[in-house]
Amino acid sequence: MRFHDQPPNSGRGAAGRESYHHGNLREALIACAIDLIAERGPSGFAFAELARAAGVSAAAPYRHFRDRNALISEIARRGFDRFTDALATGWNGGRPDPVSAIEACGRAYLAFARAEPALYAAMFENSLPEPAEPSLLLAADRAFGVLRQAAAAACEQLPRERRPPALMVALHLWSLAHGIAALFVGRAGAARRKLPMAPEALLEAGVLIYLQSLGLESPPITSA
Repeated sequence: MRFHDQPPNSGRGAAGRESYHHGNLREALIACAIDLIAERGPSGFAFAELARAAGVSAAAPYRHFRDRNALISEIARRGFDRFTDALATGWNGGRPDPVSAIEACGRAYLAFARAEPALYAAMFENSLPEPAEPSLLLAADRAFGVLRQAAAAACEQLPRERRPPALMVALHLWSLAHGIAALFVGRAGAARRKLPMAPEALLEAGVLIYLQSLGLESPPITSA
């Protein structure tokens, strides 16, 4: 599934030129950039090359983006918006219980990284200048906010004197999910490293061990 907002044929070459003539150059550039990121990574192409892929002059992209970094930032922002929706769906308001919901949230994390490797790569591109675009920063914070909400709900199950900081727990969960996604799900890691189990099983085991170390477990299933 594509996570961008233009018709599926508004990408390269003639399609790019047609989109441009219909006033959709911005979306055509984004579509072409996502294709190039999927092939080469966020740093693997120049702005002029993107213009050629879209079938427009080298100057045309500057009408919509001040530079290449602004384009990558916009793709990353869109990615984080979709990512937030995916995580929130996995979390499902903490149902049926916080620990099970966190496991589902982790599966949603890896599913997004697998389904949208180009967006995921743009979202975590390290070469973007600091500070980040304000809209990108807000979108990233919203995505992390789902993990923080999940961590807070889980921590509330513990007695106050044994309750760890929710922010710390959220950061630990994020590190587990992102590390496994980067090593075993992302476009480069998937080609270089093999696992004796599915990445989802590895993440689930790591999350359960971590949560159990805090004293958190899913409630036992009781018969009716």
